[in-house]
Amino acid sequence: MPRINALKQNHEFHRVYARGKSAAGPELVTYALKSRRRGSGCRVGITTSKKIGGAVERNRCRRIIRAAYDSLCADVSGDWDIVFVARHKTTILKTPAVANAMSKQLTLLGVIRKT
Repeated sequence: MPRINALKQNHEFHRVYARGKSAAGPELVTYALKSRRRGSGCRVGITTSKKIGGAVERNRCRRIIRAAYDSLCADVSGDWDIVFVARHKTTILKTPAVANAMSKQLTLLGVIRKT
């Protein structure tokens, strides 16, 4: 399984927050911005705040979001910078439920083409 290209720098996250489009649900919030780098593919960042819980809960949320994105990454078309923000409900959901919500949000934002 190939490794996900990650957003790592704070200014990259802030650029997506400021200029990107967003879609929100009780499971997670998704921000997406068309990437300036041609041919680089999608870059993904995951944010979990301390409001979610302790380190165990935050890490579980990141694992669930990463696994959900792995199941959808083949459907993503184009070069995008995407940031997923975990919400409290993410801690109690399983990966398929988060993947379903993520798919709806990415389709709404135009990252995944409707078929």
